[in-house]
Amino acid sequence: MKISVIGTGYLGATHAAAMAELGHQVLGMDTDTHKVEALNKGQAPFVERGLDELLAKHTTAGTLRFTASYAEAAEFADVHFLGIGTPQQADSGAYDLSHLHAAVRRLAPRLRDHALIVGKSTVPVGTATQLRQILTEHGRPGSNIHLAWSPEFLRESFAVEDTLRPDRIVLGIEAGDTTSEAVFRAVYAEILGTGSPLIVTDLPTAELIKGAANAFLATKISFINAMAELCELTGADVQQLALGLGHDQRIGFKGMRPGLGFGGGCLPKDLLGFTHRAEELGADQAVSFLRQVDAINRRRREHTVQLAREVLGGTVAGKRIAVWGAAFKPGTDDIRDSPALAVAEALHRAGAEVTVHDPAAMENARRAHPSLDYADDPVSAVTGAALLLHLTDWPQYSETDPAELRRHIAAPKAIDARGTLDTDRWRQAGWTFRALGRS
Repeated sequence: MKISVIGTGYLGATHAAAMAELGHQVLGMDTDTHKVEALNKGQAPFVERGLDELLAKHTTAGTLRFTASYAEAAEFADVHFLGIGTPQQADSGAYDLSHLHAAVRRLAPRLRDHALIVGKSTVPVGTATQLRQILTEHGRPGSNIHLAWSPEFLRESFAVEDTLRPDRIVLGIEAGDTTSEAVFRAVYAEILGTGSPLIVTDLPTAELIKGAANAFLATKISFINAMAELCELTGADVQQLALGLGHDQRIGFKGMRPGLGFGGGCLPKDLLGFTHRAEELGADQAVSFLRQVDAINRRRREHTVQLAREVLGGTVAGKRIAVWGAAFKPGTDDIRDSPALAVAEALHRAGAEVTVHDPAAMENARRAHPSLDYADDPVSAVTGAALLLHLTDWPQYSETDPAELRRHIAAPKAIDARGTLDTDRWRQAGWTFRALGRS
C-alpha cells in the first residue's frame, strides 16, 4: 500500500520507517529541506535506538523516501498519517495546533477522492472536529475525504519497538464511517496478525486516550516521588517501598521508579495540555489533582539542588560540581525539559562551576546551555569536583568503578537522583553517598 507521513520529527520519521518495514511504499513529507536531505541518506536528525538502521535499509531499497512537497505526498498516497508536532503554547499550558492546522490546509485541496487521513499527533479533544472543518472548507468540491485518529504511544529510545510491536492500537473514526477501519486494518495487517489488540472507538475518545494515559503515568511517577519525600523524613527506603507496592497487581511495577522525576518533550507538555483542555471544558475540579502532580514533579528538581547545598555545607557557590547526564532519559539525545539540565542550570545560577557529561546529548546540551562546562567522558567530568550528581541513568554510569573514580574527584561525595547506582558499593569505596528517598 502507498502511504505518506506528514511531518518527520521524532514521531513521523519513526512511523515512516516502521511502515516501510511492514512492507508498504512510504513517502515522508516535511518542509525542513535539511531534514529531508538527511533522512533520504538514511540518517535520523536525532538519536533513537534502531532507527538509523531501519531508515538506511528502506531508503536503500527504495521503499522509503522523503520530500518537501505537499503536492507530491498528496498525489503519491491514499493513506496519509499526520505526525505534525503540537508544542506547548508559550503563554499557557495549551497545545499549539497552528502547524497541524496549516499542514491540513495545504494538503486538503491536493488529496485524492476517498483518501484517508489518520491523525497520530497528540492533541486536545475536539481537534479532529476542527480538522474536519478545514477539510470541508479547503478540500476539492465533492471530494470524500475520510478522517480518523490513531494516537501514538511511543517511549523514546523504544520507539521502533513500540511502533512495530505495540501493546495496543487505538483507532477513532467518524460516525457512519464504514471504510476507514477496513483500510486501517489493511495497513496494520501484519501487526494485528501477531495479536496486538485494536480498539475501535469514536474520535473524541481516541483523542482523550493518549492524554489520559500520559496523565495517569505522570500521576504514578509523582506519587512514588511524593512517597520518596516521606521516606527521607522518616528514614525509610523508597526503593523497598516501591517494591512492596509493585507486587500488588492492581498497582504494578511499571512507572513506579522514584527519582528526579519525568521530563522530555511529551509527558510534561501532555500533562499540562490535557489539564488545560479539561479546564476549558469546565472540568476544573475533576482534574485539579493533576496540577499537584506537575508541582510534585517540579519539586524533585528543587529538592535535588537543596540536597547538593546540604552535602556541600550549606552553599554551592564557588564549588565545582560534576553532573552525569544531560538527556531527559537514557537512550536518547533529547534534552527537552530535561530534569538533569534544569538542576545543572540551577546550580550554575547559584554560583557553582558545573561540568556535564552525557553519552549522546552533549551537542544539544552545549547549544541550549552554553554557560555550563562539558567533559568528554565521565571521569574527566568528576576530576577536581567537590560533588558528583547522577541525574540521567545511563547504564555506563552504573558500571563505573567507584573505587577507581574516587582517585579523580577532589571530595568523594555523590548524590544519586535516579536510584540506579549501587549504594553499598559506593559507600564501601569510601564515598559520602546520598540517594533520593533513601537515608
